[in-house]
Amino acid sequence: MSEQKKPLLKVSDINVFYGAIHAVKGISFDVYEGEIVTLIGANGAGKSTSLNTVAGLLKPRTGTVEFDGRVINNVPSNKVVSLGMAMCPEGRRIFQQMTVKENLEMGGYTRSASEIPGSIEEMFTRFPRLKEREKQIAGTLSGGEQQMLAMARAMMSRPKLLMLDEPSMGLAPILVEQIFDIIKELHAAGTTILLVEQNAQMALSCADRAYVLETGTISMSGPADELLHNDDVRKAYLGS
Repeated sequence: MSEQKKPLLKVSDINVFYGAIHAVKGISFDVYEGEIVTLIGANGAGKSTSLNTVAGLLKPRTGTVEFDGRVINNVPSNKVVSLGMAMCPEGRRIFQQMTVKENLEMGGYTRSASEIPGSIEEMFTRFPRLKEREKQIAGTLSGGEQQMLAMARAMMSRPKLLMLDEPSMGLAPILVEQIFDIIKELHAAGTTILLVEQNAQMALSCADRAYVLETGTISMSGPADELLHNDDVRKAYLGS
């Protein structure tokens, strides 16, 4: 954990509803600068709902989301990016009809025009596959390339916190390995990451700390390495 006393992100006792459905029930978690923190759990456990609430796409009925010392419950999601938070959404959600380069330009919309070309070059260095395809229409990329593009687009805003929602979903095992290698590289370069992932094995292998969600509540939390070797976690999520 970082020396810094205050967490970069502090989520306190949030309750989130979809109509009458109580999806997230009073959960609290935090992320310190320089960490990878992962939320793991089965489908429907409330992982993506929690992430979407942090990103401002959903509003908690009660509780607070604090980012970089500021309560952001009522900050619109498009303004959250300017505060230093970026989200790589579930299902990638790239701009299918635009080129790879245009997608990256869209990711840099909070930056000044003079900074964008340098940031695009930085992304091409980090993601050489995207450089090879810079003029290609994004919708024609493979699933793995689309995931790389979604991550690069999120990184264009130079976020203090990068949130990844199910980055390995729908990808072949070899591509899952590649995506997690990229996550480790981004982290090594200083990016703080909040990761929601169904592939518990991969998530726990790269994270510093983890929270296990079950039906909208946190059932366990601790160092990722400990949870990776916890019998209950292994039985429930690692198939062993």
